Amino acid sequence: MRAGACTVGLLAALAVVAEGSPRDWLDRMANAIQTTNYEGTIIRVADGTAEALKVIHTVADGVVREKLIAQEGDGLEIIRKGNEVHSILPNRQSVLVEEWGEQSTLFSTLPSTNIRLGTAYDVLLVGEGRVAGRPAVQLSIKPHDGFRYEHRLWLDARTAFPLQTEVVGDNGVALEQVKFVDIEVSPELTSSALASSYSTENYKWYSPPERHILPGEDGGWSSDSLPRDFSLVSQQLEELPGGNTAVTHILYSDGLANVSVFIAAHDGEEFVRRSRVGASNTYTTVVGSHRVTAMGEVPAVTVEQIATSMRLD
Repeated sequence: MRAGACTVGLLAALAVVAEGSPRDWLDRMANAIQTTNYEGTIIRVADGTAEALKVIHTVADGVVREKLIAQEGDGLEIIRKGNEVHSILPNRQSVLVEEWGEQSTLFSTLPSTNIRLGTAYDVLLVGEGRVAGRPAVQLSIKPHDGFRYEHRLWLDARTAFPLQTEVVGDNGVALEQVKFVDIEVSPELTSSALASSYSTENYKWYSPPERHILPGEDGGWSSDSLPRDFSLVSQQLEELPGGNTAVTHILYSDGLANVSVFIAAHDGEEFVRRSRVGASNTYTTVVGSHRVTAMGEVPAVTVEQIATSMRLD
């Protein structure tokens, strides 16, 4: 009887696939990320290295509260309340305090409402399955060219909450993966469940140097060969802490892939530097008398083209 009931429940959950378009599923996913309370364990994989994290997440009155606990290694904890994030390193008895803005702790690579479907990407309903013991719908966001990655999503069949995400290289192999191995939706949580497990009164507290944005200044740079469907999100001139050096910071996006460009004066020899961590690539070169660095979760060809195409207006 129990097996039969589970089968009926699975079929009923998967039947909702036919009720919505891929765009509908993405819209529901975006809402689920903003409103769902959950507790569970995820496995995060990059460059062949896996780490397990316990995560507790709530949203109340529009304020996100979250706790991530490393299940192995040095016992790292990340405590978030709103935009303020405390990264607690018990082995060093230190706390790093940062402002993270609106980005998600776990789901920074998911599409925004500005994704250019139909021009940069196609989104497809691929099939159904199970993740963390829950019926799931699989979507694929496929790029039209080699300047961006494919993204695969497994969404909870009832809520559209992302249970598994992958960033996929051109060989079809996942470069990065985030996957729930267990999850409880809408758990009963107390405030103590979201507090740190450590007494941090005697820890050393650190904050990164403040970025000083020069008002009314943007550096005056642009790309003369920006990959199709990428557009300018922001450009600002920032003064580095501890000196009078100014850096132009530019952000380009296609609604899913983001590329940051940093430009500063350079009086040394010309050089080129490439690096990759997981799905993120970085390319540094010299343009005229400036050092230009482009970085983002995009293929190496994308950051190279953007960096080498920057021109001072």
